[in-house]
Amino acid sequence: MLRNLLVGGLVILLCMMLQSWISALSVNFYRRHAGRTPLFRGGFLIFGVMTLLLFGNFLQVSVWGGVFLLLGEFGSLYDAVYHSAVNFATLGYGDVVMSPRWKLLGPIEAINGAMMIALSGAVVLQVLQLQLKALADDED
Repeated sequence: MLRNLLVGGLVILLCMMLQSWISALSVNFYRRHAGRTPLFRGGFLIFGVMTLLLFGNFLQVSVWGGVFLLLGEFGSLYDAVYHSAVNFATLGYGDVVMSPRWKLLGPIEAINGAMMIALSGAVVLQVLQLQLKALADDED
């Protein structure tokens, strides 16, 4: 169990750094482009932020999948990433399971995924609030 907690904890720390960086990049993208041209107003700008955040989540799923592959849990990257995506999104299909030795990494990744998806939602909400405020200021 200690080995699972150590490996899972290290991967979560890496994912937290990645998501923090991607979140900051997303907010900076918004601030850089907000109000520059009509093209960047509204949905297109929010779409850009969401795309960056989605990329961050996919990157984390891939990191977890790579760890599962390195641990010898899966024979292909596809299976490892599929299993990782199911964990990260907290779906829990159960059609592919890990060996008892590393099984605890599944729920650890699910906790990680729930946190990171929530953070992505919070960033999108913040950007949406900034966008709505900018639109309201334009009307004044």
